Amino acid sequence: MQPKNPIIGLCQQATFLTSAARVEQCPEDEGYEVAFAGRSNAGKSSALNTLTRANLARTSKTPGRTQLLNFFSLDEERRLVDLPGYGYAKVPIPLKLHWQRHLEAYLGSRTSLMGLILMMDIRHPLTPFDCLMLDWAASSKMPMHILLTKADKLTFGAAKTALLKTQKDIQQKWGDTATIQLFSSTKRIGIAEAQYVLADWLQLLTAIATDAANEPDDTDEHL
Repeated sequence: MQPKNPIIGLCQQATFLTSAARVEQCPEDEGYEVAFAGRSNAGKSSALNTLTRANLARTSKTPGRTQLLNFFSLDEERRLVDLPGYGYAKVPIPLKLHWQRHLEAYLGSRTSLMGLILMMDIRHPLTPFDCLMLDWAASSKMPMHILLTKADKLTFGAAKTALLKTQKDIQQKWGDTATIQLFSSTKRIGIAEAQYVLADWLQLLTAIATDAANEPDDTDEHL
């Protein structure tokens, strides 16, 4: 049985930290970060808000902020990063190229990045952008966890079939690069599973295990 997930209480105190247009504007590269990526219409903001229960992505709706890397602080050591959505927004090509260049720079240089949560619409998985992110994760050996969002749009049987097919397609081309699950913000499907991944990557489970191991054993006092 999995222990009670420590990410919930931590995320409830999450606060907006800063936005960055380029890597040199990011916070100090220390501690632990988990980044969220996905096409603009894949339900990324809804998933981020649902997982944290803190409406973090609401800040990203400020005009212009969706073009930036948005950092949210969980505590002094841990952050979540909302990456720009791609492929759906009707923006000039030079701006898209700017986003892509600085996203690649962030992904390739950030040593505090512990993993990437990739959102895919369950009805349209493995878009060219998704495949690009999987290519990067495989080449850099970066842990990736995929949320097949909007799972409530399909029947349970159809959603399970889509999950198994997408999982098979990923394993055939990218091996064990990514884990994958069903997710729905509306019907609250898969929330605990995804939160557990976050807690693991942010070293919260390790911290709890260490604290437990360091607690004094008073058994002898009662003998």
